[in-house]
Amino acid sequence: MLTTIAIILLVLWVLGFIGFHVLGGFIHILLVVAVILFLIRVIRGKNPLK
Repeated sequence: MLTTIAIILLVLWVLGFIGFHVLGGFIHILLVVAVILFLIRVIRGKNPLK
């Protein structure tokens, strides 16, 4: 579940970085959240790629 959310947030960040330069701050917040969720999954010892 956390990985799915992280992937969705990462895709939204990439789309925002390419197409919506005005929302850059919000998109970067989404990226930070995605990275944090990914790190939480790694720290818990679960496979982050599943």
